[in-house]
Amino acid sequence: MRFSDEQKQQFEEDGYLIIRKLFSDGEMNALVACCKSDADMTRAAESVSDGDSSRPQPPRMIYNNYLQDDISSAFVASRRVVDNVEFLLDDEVYHFHHKMMLKAPRVGVAWEWHQDYGYWYASNHCLYPDMLSCAIAVDPCTRENGCMQVLKGSQKCGRIEHMSVNNQTGADPERVELLLERHDLVYATMDPGDALFFHVNTLHRSDPNLSEHSRWILIGCYNTKHNSPFVEGSHPQYHPLKKVNDEDLMDIARSYAGLDGQVAESAIAK
Repeated sequence: MRFSDEQKQQFEEDGYLIIRKLFSDGEMNALVACCKSDADMTRAAESVSDGDSSRPQPPRMIYNNYLQDDISSAFVASRRVVDNVEFLLDDEVYHFHHKMMLKAPRVGVAWEWHQDYGYWYASNHCLYPDMLSCAIAVDPCTRENGCMQVLKGSQKCGRIEHMSVNNQTGADPERVELLLERHDLVYATMDPGDALFFHVNTLHRSDPNLSEHSRWILIGCYNTKHNSPFVEGSHPQYHPLKKVNDEDLMDIARSYAGLDGQVAESAIAK
């Protein structure tokens, strides 16, 4: 599943690319069955603030600087993601970090407008915006449950200063308002297995989950080999990424999930 030159051109123009069915129903079934039954994983999820102290349950995420021996890491390291990231960025890439974002029904989380490079420039000491993220829909991502929103073409404005915005680190609100007048806001609605690739300078946000359904997404973040942080210890330096072959992913996913035999391609685990 290699991206075309036309898709690369679209990514460079718009700052994002949505790929439908990057992962099959069977692969997603195994991922969901494994992750959502892992009590230790959900207990390990970190609480993060969305600026609203009235929420009965804080939003959560599971964050990893390094690939682990688990099913999430297998998806993040899969060739159909990594090879295409390298195609989009014109360089070898390595795993920067990955995270599972957990939006529980009715309780969270809203994220302010921000650029990932707004964080990674200052905190992680990367000189160039030669980075991107891939958000894989684990649950259906709808406007009602707080899907990601992107500002089309906003990566062209370069890095924006980030500051405290509603108890989060967000992009300069004055500049965001001006960009909202000039760029289209796109709701990245997705089904499980769909993926959103977005540039490190693309402005994005999300609303709270107001639905009765959870919204989990798995986000893999990638840095180019030449862009290793210039301050050692601030974040993982370049290290070769061992890719998971496409033909092996289903067997790996099935083994992690403890599923024997054929996983039904038509049924997404709830």
